[in-house]
Amino acid sequence: MTLRLPLPGGGTRAYEPRAEPLAPTASGPLASRTVFSAAHVVADPYADATPDGPAAVDWDATLAFRRHLWSHGLGVAEAMDTAQRGMGLDWTGAAELIRRSAAEAKAAGGAIACGVGTDQLTGPATLAEIRAAYEEQLAVVEESGAQAVLMASRALAAAAAGPEDYLDLYGHLLRQAAEPVILHWLGPMFDPALEGYWGSADLDAATETFLEVIAAHPDKVDGVKISLLDAGREVALRRRLPEGVRCYTGDDFHYPELIAGDEQGFSHALLGIFDPLGPLAAEAVRTLDTGDTAGFRELLDPTVALSRHLFEPPTRYYKTGVVLLAWLAGHQDHFTMVGGLHSARSLPHLARAYELADGLGLFPDPARAEARMRALLTVHGVPR
Repeated sequence: MTLRLPLPGGGTRAYEPRAEPLAPTASGPLASRTVFSAAHVVADPYADATPDGPAAVDWDATLAFRRHLWSHGLGVAEAMDTAQRGMGLDWTGAAELIRRSAAEAKAAGGAIACGVGTDQLTGPATLAEIRAAYEEQLAVVEESGAQAVLMASRALAAAAAGPEDYLDLYGHLLRQAAEPVILHWLGPMFDPALEGYWGSADLDAATETFLEVIAAHPDKVDGVKISLLDAGREVALRRRLPEGVRCYTGDDFHYPELIAGDEQGFSHALLGIFDPLGPLAAEAVRTLDTGDTAGFRELLDPTVALSRHLFEPPTRYYKTGVVLLAWLAGHQDHFTMVGGLHSARSLPHLARAYELADGLGLFPDPARAEARMRALLTVHGVPR
């Protein structure tokens, strides 16, 4: 049946959903690239929760989604930006998420890396307090048996006087880390509070500090995740990494070309867009495993339009589209988010996300996706 999709300037237009479901893909580990999908959390829609209160999480649905990602050979990047860290999920909820997901990873035999930050701090903090907060979270992740991802800290961005403070604090954390970690550089387009991270708003200067941290402790850095939405900058940084330190692209605009790489190297992946793209992304990487770069690009290039749409400014609200697609795909029974973030994107934005995802064949049951999208449109008063 035809859907009437709302237009940004008013009015609607007809859209004919596709009929065929997403084709199944093979399972098993990926070989040529290490690939993590940052995963969203599923809210408990029956909880009497408020946007500024503790997150109410549906743990069964949240863990089931992680099993879905593992089943396709993807790793899970847990308790990171996609899981609404600092945007609905506080440290108490994140710590429980880390413990539950790490235990589930052990049972499923899946790879997992978990975010370590300082979001238990409220208000201005000293450098000593920031270091202690990082240490507390690092201990939780290491005790769970997961790999640690040292995330950028809003508190550190506010408290640091310059590059020296970053060098000192990260040096301390890396020296005490039990296993090599992933360093995460999240740009201000994802979180405006991170402007000037690594001690400078000049990205060239910030890059030098970032590389100095890595060069001083290459044995404690498994890799770096770069989320700056600048492919040229990522490639230039990638080529300067010490041998053995991997680059994990976090660029949701240019990931096919960055993962495919060039004659001088390639990026692995730790991406929020691989939450809705999980099965398709895994199929593409398996194609790349055979040496078929053209086939990899043929599968993944068409997904960029959807990713650019979901991550359009204000980029930090991309999670809303990600959760919409999880609902439409049948991974959860509702379109509700912790912190009330399901209201963060407009109806025309969500309708376009549905259209792009449907065109890619991302919904295992297109009829169910159509029915759910129709219900959402009806609730918002869109005529049939």
